[in-house]
Amino acid sequence: MPYVKIMATLLAKPGKAEELETLLFAMAPDCRMEPGNLRWDVWRDQAKADRYILDELYIDNAAAAAHRATPHFKNYLSRIHDLAERTAFVLDPVLVANKNG
Repeated sequence: MPYVKIMATLLAKPGKAEELETLLFAMAPDCRMEPGNLRWDVWRDQAKADRYILDELYIDNAAAAAHRATPHFKNYLSRIHDLAERTAFVLDPVLVANKNG
């Protein structure tokens, strides 16, 4: 089963970091409960506090596509460009460590 990783870099626009964080935190529970979602984490850059990284992991492309069809993702997409500069990557595993072997 090919996992799909989505990583997005979000640099908050001036004065928008708190609103961006609120948006991300509000959608986290819904994203984490989606069928096929294995991880949905928000990280903050230690060197630049208004830069966030979304780190998502899905069981396959169908689960990632289903995520993009949800109301919470559509709400995020309708608001994100007013809040942050966004760069997103959809990634396939090439060499991924597994602690269990």
